[in-house]
Amino acid sequence: MGGRGPKRELAEKIAGEITLSADPGATLRKWRTDFGISQTDLAAEIDVSSSVISDYESGRRESPGIGVVSRLVEGLLAIDERRGGDRIRQYGRVLSAGFDSDVVHDLREYATSIPLTRLYDAIDATEIATGATDRISGHTVIDSIEAITRLSSEEFFRLYGQSTNRVLVFTGVTRGESPLVALRVVNPTPNAVILHGIDEPDLWDHAADLARIDGYSLAVTTEPLDEMLDHLVTLE
Repeated sequence: MGGRGPKRELAEKIAGEITLSADPGATLRKWRTDFGISQTDLAAEIDVSSSVISDYESGRRESPGIGVVSRLVEGLLAIDERRGGDRIRQYGRVLSAGFDSDVVHDLREYATSIPLTRLYDAIDATEIATGATDRISGHTVIDSIEAITRLSSEEFFRLYGQSTNRVLVFTGVTRGESPLVALRVVNPTPNAVILHGIDEPDLWDHAADLARIDGYSLAVTTEPLDEMLDHLVTLE
């Protein structure tokens, strides 16, 4: 794969997941779509027909060997680099914060602070409780179960990146009780919290009360995870 650092680690991670997957084609499709790369563009990058990529992803073609997987991964990373390296940088940010990518989906700092309403509008979020501030300078998207079960309070605080002036987005939420209770042991709290995957009627009864007590804005969204991550990228 060449190189050191986040690019190499990301290449090894993708290749490992595809090779070890029970459904390599589906795993390849997951990564390709996460990079926002079409079958046609990936095929052109590694000099095969788009039907070859389609056949691998659908399972019509025998699972790719390590040599083919290496070419596919190199193709994804090469295209991403030409587009500015967004996905590689994203992975690097997560690594530099000391987290595994299955805990932290995305961690970003913005060049300037933006209105919180702009982020809410971008991911179709509904505010449940108003916080003390209405601007943010970054966001962190985390898997709520992985974060709560694996992170210490000190590691939890590192989710804030460079500043607490940010949004913490918890994915995989059913009611919101666990992440909001977990936030009570972290001081200070972020400017805003988004619970992903639930509608307002499904929210824990005391969620809004805790948000008001601790002074952060609380919102919910049911936008699909991949779409939400794509929309958050546009805020940077």
